[in-house]
Amino acid sequence: MKPIKSVILLLLVVIASSFTKDSFSYEDGYKVGDYASDFSLKNIDGKMVSLADFNDAKGYLVIFTCNTCPYAKAYEDRIIALDKKYKTKGVPVVAINPNNPKVQPGDSFEKMIKRAEKKGFTFPYLLDEGQKVYPQYGATRTPHVFLLEKTTKGNKVRYIGAIDDNYQDAEAVETKYVEDAIEAMLDGKEIKINSTKAIGCSIKV
Repeated sequence: MKPIKSVILLLLVVIASSFTKDSFSYEDGYKVGDYASDFSLKNIDGKMVSLADFNDAKGYLVIFTCNTCPYAKAYEDRIIALDKKYKTKGVPVVAINPNNPKVQPGDSFEKMIKRAEKKGFTFPYLLDEGQKVYPQYGATRTPHVFLLEKTTKGNKVRYIGAIDDNYQDAEAVETKYVEDAIEAMLDGKEIKINSTKAIGCSIKV
């Protein structure tokens, strides 16, 4: 009977652990070629924002970022520049703060408003309240980029990863992963590098 009891106990542990947050595998998020679900999240102006709100978009640059991570801060000016360059071409930036403000108070909604005003964000800055969106995407870091192409079948994931190859110095960047991916997507060409490792702070849960 002991072996049977052990098996039953093991099954109960597995079932129970499947309901805990720690059991989630972020490798189960979107891969290049998948179709990403839309979302509805609160923007810093208090309004709810969805990808569907951008009627004329050809795609979207969904970037998981935050107020407090040094890597995210280092990329803020580059994210603003990406939005200014590609929003007029139909690929706007949609930034999402995935951090739990109870764990990271500096990433509270109120602090998001202040940060956006200080930096002059030109794009929506949304709070992933309840942390429901970033696990779907498979985001693990801030910043973590997902380039989506708007198609008749849905929003197709075309690139995942880092913005470029040098978070420390924008002037020393050799490969602009996101810009190269957007240009290729808009030209209908193959994206040569469609996945890179996101470099940044872990998402605070």
